[in-house]
Amino acid sequence: MEYGKTVNLPKTDFPMKANLPVRELNFEKLWEDIDLYHKLLDRDNPKGRFLLHDGPPYSNGDIHMGHALNKLLKDFILRYKSMNGYAAPYIPGWDNHGLPIEQKVSQMFAKKHVVPTKVEMRKACREYAAKQIDNQREQFKRLGVNGDWDNPYLTMTDIYEATIIKTFGRLVEQGYIYRGFKPIHWCINDETALAEAEIEYADHTSDSIFVRFALASDKNGLFEGIENPYTVIWTTTPWTIPANVAVAVHPENEYAFVKTPDATYVIAKELTPKVMGKIGVENYEIIKTVPGKELEGAEFKHPLTERLSVCVCADYVTLEDGTGVVHTAPGHGREDFETGVRYNLPIINPVNAAGRFTKEAGEFEGLHVFKQGNAAVMEALTKVGALLQTEQITHSYPHCWRCHKPVIFRTTVQWFMRIDHNELRQRMLEDIKKSIEFTPPEAANRLYAMIEGSPDWCLSRQRSWGVAIPVFYCKNCNHIVMEKETIDAVYEDSLKHGSDSWFEKSATELLPEGYKCPECGGTDFEKESDIFDVWFDSGSSCHCVLDNREELSYPADVYLEGSDQHRGWFNKSFVVGEATEGIPPFRQIISHGFMLAEDGRAMSKSAGNGISPLQIIKEVGADVLRLWVSSINYREDARIGKQIITRITDAYRRIRNTYRFALGNLYDFDPETDKVAYKDMLDIDKYALIRLNDTIEAITAAYEAYDFHKIYHAVHNYCSVDLSSLYFDVLKDRLYTSPAKSVERRSAQTVCFEILSALTRMLAPIMPHTSEEVYSFTPGKKEESVFLEMFPKVNPAWRNDALAEEWKALLEVRDAVLLAIEKARQDGVIAKPVESAVKVTASGDTYKLLKAHEDELASLFIVSQAELIEGDGETVAEVSPAVGEKCDRCRLVSETVGHCGDHPTLCARCAEIVKNL
Repeated sequence: MEYGKTVNLPKTDFPMKANLPVRELNFEKLWEDIDLYHKLLDRDNPKGRFLLHDGPPYSNGDIHMGHALNKLLKDFILRYKSMNGYAAPYIPGWDNHGLPIEQKVSQMFAKKHVVPTKVEMRKACREYAAKQIDNQREQFKRLGVNGDWDNPYLTMTDIYEATIIKTFGRLVEQGYIYRGFKPIHWCINDETALAEAEIEYADHTSDSIFVRFALASDKNGLFEGIENPYTVIWTTTPWTIPANVAVAVHPENEYAFVKTPDATYVIAKELTPKVMGKIGVENYEIIKTVPGKELEGAEFKHPLTERLSVCVCADYVTLEDGTGVVHTAPGHGREDFETGVRYNLPIINPVNAAGRFTKEAGEFEGLHVFKQGNAAVMEALTKVGALLQTEQITHSYPHCWRCHKPVIFRTTVQWFMRIDHNELRQRMLEDIKKSIEFTPPEAANRLYAMIEGSPDWCLSRQRSWGVAIPVFYCKNCNHIVMEKETIDAVYEDSLKHGSDSWFEKSATELLPEGYKCPECGGTDFEKESDIFDVWFDSGSSCHCVLDNREELSYPADVYLEGSDQHRGWFNKSFVVGEATEGIPPFRQIISHGFMLAEDGRAMSKSAGNGISPLQIIKEVGADVLRLWVSSINYREDARIGKQIITRITDAYRRIRNTYRFALGNLYDFDPETDKVAYKDMLDIDKYALIRLNDTIEAITAAYEAYDFHKIYHAVHNYCSVDLSSLYFDVLKDRLYTSPAKSVERRSAQTVCFEILSALTRMLAPIMPHTSEEVYSFTPGKKEESVFLEMFPKVNPAWRNDALAEEWKALLEVRDAVLLAIEKARQDGVIAKPVESAVKVTASGDTYKLLKAHEDELASLFIVSQAELIEGDGETVAEVSPAVGEKCDRCRLVSETVGHCGDHPTLCARCAEIVKNL
């Protein structure tokens, strides 16, 4: 007789080899064919809605690992919420306006030797952005992200652009908007104003100079009898010297009159030794000191022009660097500007948008401030004997985060939003403390600092590709026209004809019919030429998207983006939402770190250490990439590389093998008819359900807290320890050799089914393709998709604290026995553990526990024979070769082999089973 045919060996078509790059496409097609996204929204969702608002990535280029991390974290959350009883819509979005696209399109025109009009430029930008969206959309879908991909939101659509205008109008009505002459960060490479969110700090090497200014007038009589009096300033921006109109001192600091062989210098007393050392003066004498406030009003000669430089007082003057006397150019610095306004100083800005000196800079006209300006100014200072010392220093300096080049301060006329109007700043700070939940919690401090220290928001940009600021100017009296009536008219026009209409039509065509200037009655107007900062575009999404989509509403439950968005999208959305609605646009902010190469360095094209998510998907599949995302603590910067992906692939394989074992042993199991009641199960099966309950509870808590790495580790530990090394290992003999329909085997199958079902659903948000595949092989009645099932819940009927404690103690003994078996194998006492015999000597409660499970010990230890002896000391396990012959059916060694004449090669247990087949 072929005894192999009497064994219930695993059978399944579920493949061992995943072949994810190919097989995943089938499930993505399934979801599309059944319209899974809308099915989930349209079904009964008893917990209501959960809204995660997507921060729009920029529509330019292929997706990178940062994109993948961001989109997958969002997908984990929304798939979980959907399976947990929520309607969880996901409206993906794209940020379309802005400089990178405009520059790309400009290059395309330049190659054709064409100079486009603004309208031509805008139309070409729109076409370019549309192509990029189509490209990125397919790449995001290949990550397995479930969303309304056919109806995303785009910042360049008519309704979105019109709502930007409408949002601006609301801010105008509430008094937040003004036009001002102020110093702002300016990118001379891109020739546009920058907001704080567009500034990054990086090391920059600057020329550091000490310059002396000769006294021109001594209004306070402090310099009587002083020979050759000067003050000395220090700066790291020599190019700003032509714009100097003042020198600033701290009113409370002590200033020394320092006599040297050729001059007397007024500098901070505390810094005197350091300054004298820097300018190479060894012999000097402090002849007197005065507080800074007594120097106020003294006038010094500008070293390069006929202009005077007045001494002013300022609290921001420090004694950390320099001379304690600060060069003041109100046209090129925020604090300088405020001082200039306070003292009614001239605001000189002799630098144009491209960073070149204007005619106002005299001899320096036409020079680029960085490329030639610094050197030319230092040369001129040297010629007149004003330059005392120069050196190069490397320091943190503001750069444009698009072109990564140094920026400057320029005082220009721009449009601003007041951050302190209507106590907006204070209300936002209070909300950060009380109303908004942060993950990680410490991120609250970052946003708080950004809001607390932010200046008024510069809204205007001097570019073409964006939404025009809907303001008009009366040509007769220069009155600024931005009333509700006029803004509403532009809104309606943009809604019907798109934002290009502003650039195509005249002011008269855009304004209400018959509109007259409220100041002078004039009817001739011109349009504002500036566009909105793109951060105003995306920051207005709380209205442009949440208010305009039927399935959404203000506020969202969650915003989730990279940690840099505390100064970007989180920040600007907060400002817009709080100002217009009085509450934040989000209840919770979740932020993640950045992607690093395997060696910990930042990924970059120049370093050549980047890794594409598309390449990973092509090689090992999206589910492996998704599993990796779940394995990291995303709150911190994360490393990825080939070795890391290899480790994750191994972990995926272990999980897949877990599924395969369960499916292989359920080939003849129908959960409708074959389930065994809990009361009839074996104790080890009940214990397995206890551990399943514990795992469901832990994983549910991790999903709720967005602690996805805890899910990964819990699942990995569950599959490796609870299942592979214990429960499944112990089950094999019972599953394979017991009668197919016996209670013992059906009990094991019942638990295998429960484990398979729960594990598939628990991992579905993270490994959707694999979960869908497993679900398709799972026996029993099914929905069209695993995602139409509900997330597993803890089953109170499976709780049994006494049994849990009992099995905890049993497993501690098992661990000790397995160590003894392994040592015996290494020592050559036995060849295979399954063919060994174990003699366990125990006492007290341990003996009683083992006695109660005496018939299960051999199965629990996975050996052929187990003997229990009562002793009077510690538990000891002795291992030896099992006595008897190996059974041809169960492969265990038994002394009963040969006792049955009809089946001489079987043990008594197997012989009895075969007889009854």
